[in-house]
Amino acid sequence: MLRPQIGYICRMTKSAKTLSMTQVLLCGAAIVTLSMGIRHGFGLWLQPVTQSQGWSRETFSFAIAIQNLVWGFSGIFAGMVADRFGAFKVIVGGALLYALGLIGMAIATTPLMFSVTAGFLIGMAQAGTTYAVIYGVIGRNVSADKRSWAMGITAAAGSFGQFLMVPTEGFLISSFGWQEALIILGVASLMMVPLAWGLREPGFSGGSVFRREQTIFQALTEAFNYPSFQLLMAGYFVCGFQVVFIAVHMPSYLKDKGLSPEVAGYALALIGLFNVFGTYAAGVLGQKLQKKNILAFIYLARAAAIALFLLAPLSPLSVYVFSAVMGLLWLSTVPVTNAAVAQIFGVAHLSMLSGFVFFSHQIGSFLGVWLGGYLYDRTGSYDLVWYIAIALGVLAALVNLPIKESAIIRRTAVQRA
Repeated sequence: MLRPQIGYICRMTKSAKTLSMTQVLLCGAAIVTLSMGIRHGFGLWLQPVTQSQGWSRETFSFAIAIQNLVWGFSGIFAGMVADRFGAFKVIVGGALLYALGLIGMAIATTPLMFSVTAGFLIGMAQAGTTYAVIYGVIGRNVSADKRSWAMGITAAAGSFGQFLMVPTEGFLISSFGWQEALIILGVASLMMVPLAWGLREPGFSGGSVFRREQTIFQALTEAFNYPSFQLLMAGYFVCGFQVVFIAVHMPSYLKDKGLSPEVAGYALALIGLFNVFGTYAAGVLGQKLQKKNILAFIYLARAAAIALFLLAPLSPLSVYVFSAVMGLLWLSTVPVTNAAVAQIFGVAHLSMLSGFVFFSHQIGSFLGVWLGGYLYDRTGSYDLVWYIAIALGVLAALVNLPIKESAIIRRTAVQRA
């Protein structure tokens, strides 16, 4: 049970109604399945795009790095808008940007245009259609005793999207060509618009469903002055570095080592499949165990898995085993981290605070994907980036251990006076 929070507490108004948990989970999970499923396959376009356009891997990597950075930065403001006016309009806007960005990628003829479409447009689209916004809806409509589990369900949906969409995207590229595949995905992304209708929270029709006793500035000041929030951000930075480097560069890494493109496709699909179980398990365990210990284990296990993968002889079997293990750990940080934020600070500003934590994740993503391309172009190898990922995993495990995840105690107005 959460400890009671004193003062500045976010309260539901008596007239406000909440959505059913089933409706929230079905619509939220479907949106995350599409949004995350599409973006997890971008690594499959690295070689087709660079070979067709005559660009370097760094050019492609830089565009995806911008995407991750814009996603994280835009997520802060998408969270603010969703907390104030509801998630529906934010998701619809994100879906439209997603379609525009994917189609723009297909017709881009210069690195600048590719960076604008694949980077800025899709980055903003993902900010409005992924975890920060969806988790805000969950936080407002699911009770605290089921919140971590519900977030795990939604994260598992994102993993299922990877399992479903990555092979689909590989099929579309091989069957229709990389440009036509992007256009097809752009049209498919519009399916998120009707799904967003199921997340229209009635209390937001005339403004926020919450009566806040804490302003945005007060919430941010409190969070950034709280050491545990800073440590959560540091750990999430590492998460972004590791997963995006692997998602974007592992297909090319395997091809460079002489393995077929099908092995890379199956590897990414296995990551998605096993992450369904990993994220669900993390959400369930988050209701029973200390979240900081779960996070420390995940980061340390990732470091060990990468080290063993590099030490073992490379073969399709070793790739599939590594993918399955990484899949269990892939997005399992997401429900636990966001549930910890909700547990410490409450849900009044959950989307915004989750957006700031996720921005740290995306700074790590930017560095992971960009360094992968940059160091490969200069050394001809991904080895150095793999070693950095291992060291960061150990560091993230250590910084999560001191986190205090109990609800923060705030002074009332009388006590402050």
